[in-house]
Amino acid sequence: MLEAFGATDPGCIRGNNEDCFLIARSIGLYLVADGMGGAQAGEHASKLASDTVLDVITTNAGNADAAILTEAFKEANRRVMLAASQDLTMEGMGTTLVAALVTGSDLVIASVGDSRAYAYENGALRPITDDQTWVNEVGRRLGLDEATLKSHPMRHVLTMAIGVSEDLRVHTYSLKPANGTQVLLCSDGLHGVINEEDIAKVLASPASLKDKCQQLIASARAQGGPDNITAVLLQLS
Repeated sequence: MLEAFGATDPGCIRGNNEDCFLIARSIGLYLVADGMGGAQAGEHASKLASDTVLDVITTNAGNADAAILTEAFKEANRRVMLAASQDLTMEGMGTTLVAALVTGSDLVIASVGDSRAYAYENGALRPITDDQTWVNEVGRRLGLDEATLKSHPMRHVLTMAIGVSEDLRVHTYSLKPANGTQVLLCSDGLHGVINEEDIAKVLASPASLKDKCQQLIASARAQGGPDNITAVLLQLS
């Protein structure tokens, strides 16, 4: 059985919350989206992308796999770009997207942007996804050290997002989680503020998934909460 809980918070600085999360247990779909854009555009992009993925997976319920999840991301990209082209107030909007889909005994993960998925098992936390960011795809390949990357003016720049380009690159991953494995989906308002050691400490506790999500959000807020904060936590039991 797969348990799940999700929570989102605007953080301490932002006046609105452009993050969105989805838990659709009946079709085994879980996701986090982190919107961007002026006015209400970021909120619209993250919600539209989430709804689109839900539509596509629901239509293919029982047959959905990594290929269909990838197509769902591409359809989300098309719909966000179309909506932006039809409304000047939405111009330039986009969103990151990370999703987990149950396919038999496997868990398929897909991601675009820098919202992340982590697995916590056997007492260790490991990242599943690779960020599509300037830091990860350019800075590290140039050999820049971590201290330089943390203060680099390009450190917040995405190299890919839903709604930005017709040429969408979707990363996919496959897991075979054992009983007790926890999978965390989160926006960068969480993983960009809390270090992995502290995330692991929360996931290692005997608390409920709800309490763990709330602890993670509280920790990000305690460290300034500069961005919206969202966490969806899954556990196989």
